[in-house]
Amino acid sequence: MRSDRSGLSATGLAFQVLLVLVAGSFTVMAQSQAASSKQATAAKVVGQPPSGERTELDDQYFREIYRDFYNHYKLGPEDQIALRVQGQPDYSLEQVTISPVGRIYHPLLGELDVAGMTVPKLTERLTLELSQYIRDPKVSLSLLSANSAKVGVLGDVVKPGIIIMSRPMTVLDAIAASGGVSDSGSKSDVTVLRQRGEGVLQPVKVNVKRILEGKASPEENIALQAGDTVIVHGNTRKKIANVTSMLGFGSFLGFIRGW
Repeated sequence: MRSDRSGLSATGLAFQVLLVLVAGSFTVMAQSQAASSKQATAAKVVGQPPSGERTELDDQYFREIYRDFYNHYKLGPEDQIALRVQGQPDYSLEQVTISPVGRIYHPLLGELDVAGMTVPKLTERLTLELSQYIRDPKVSLSLLSANSAKVGVLGDVVKPGIIIMSRPMTVLDAIAASGGVSDSGSKSDVTVLRQRGEGVLQPVKVNVKRILEGKASPEENIALQAGDTVIVHGNTRKKIANVTSMLGFGSFLGFIRGW
């Protein structure tokens, strides 16, 4: 009888130990799930989109800048374009450079003045003129290389984009040409990224607020050089550390520089 009771006691003890272990496992699982929930909540609070979404947003950010540039850019000497007429290889030009006097030569239309025209306007004009010789011509025009001096303006401005330096420009001029600092931007926190040799970027801080208030020296309103990029800070998404890590930023600098 004592042996039976000892066996039952041992069995009961083992069952109690098992219950403790199982309860402990559920506790650990619950704590792990709670921690994961807290991390997910924290991520939502911070407002950081997943990396895939950030990549898509970055790509869209620069895509809109390029689209706006190509639609409004006025052609000039040394720019290169491609002119294609569907089904008419003899009247298509895969690559033609605009002459110093702003002209190109077309085998059917002869000398054409194209300087000062945008790509959409020139496409419209060529379609009209070619229709005198070709029935319902399908014309497409591409800007292969824009060789005019350019600067970039990114961050918290009304209209981020690419500006053609048709005249000497300062930081204030470039920001004004981009619609000015947006409501979320900081006039006292502006950076000019100047490209040096071998891909080195030299950041130069500018306090535009002091310039606007007349408290800055003339030298503080930096004269821009071709290839400079102006970044207006304010919104955390466009802080310099984030802008420079955005997908397409390196290509953007190369485009501004004319590489």
